[in-house]
Amino acid sequence: MKLIIMTQPTFFVEEDKILTSLFDEGLDNLHLYKPNSTPIYSERLLTLLNDDYHCKITVHEHFYLKEEYRLRGIHIDDAIKPVPQGYKGRVCRTCHSIEELKDAKKKSDYVFLNNVFDCRNGESIKGAFSAEELKEASRKGLIDKKVYALGGINPENSYMAKDLGFGGVVICEDLWNKFNIHHELDYKELINHFERLRKIIN
Repeated sequence: MKLIIMTQPTFFVEEDKILTSLFDEGLDNLHLYKPNSTPIYSERLLTLLNDDYHCKITVHEHFYLKEEYRLRGIHIDDAIKPVPQGYKGRVCRTCHSIEELKDAKKKSDYVFLNNVFDCRNGESIKGAFSAEELKEASRKGLIDKKVYALGGINPENSYMAKDLGFGGVVICEDLWNKFNIHHELDYKELINHFERLRKIIN
């Protein structure tokens, strides 16, 4: 099973150092997710990262960054929205229902299925699917190696995602909750948690 890390939605001071450490520890797929941000901030972050890591980064907005920095690919936060005209390269998408998976997989390198598990970051967000719905989707082959679980992923339910046949998991809150971007400088706990996640998922 593959492991994807999604960035915090906001930029913060230690971000480039933490991302560099994650890449150094073996991260091979980072999703740069900064909704409604000004592109210059994404450019600045990318310039602070070693060029060797750019090929491991997928961008969710400002798709021109893919070519300019030779990134891994682009992510469209929608199951049916077309790729930018003339774009050639890796594409992944987010599906918000099981029904969207079949068609989205055909036109994507991989897809996220959103809100798979309950999320308790600040406000609680209930998972969108029952255990039986997920098992049925797995039995039908809708959940497979091209589908990655997103939403509320932690070490405990990663095992469930693996048993259901997901090809990977997308970690966000579970990792970033280990570091307070406003009050901390030491991110050792975050890196240690990433190492634990890698061992569980691999």
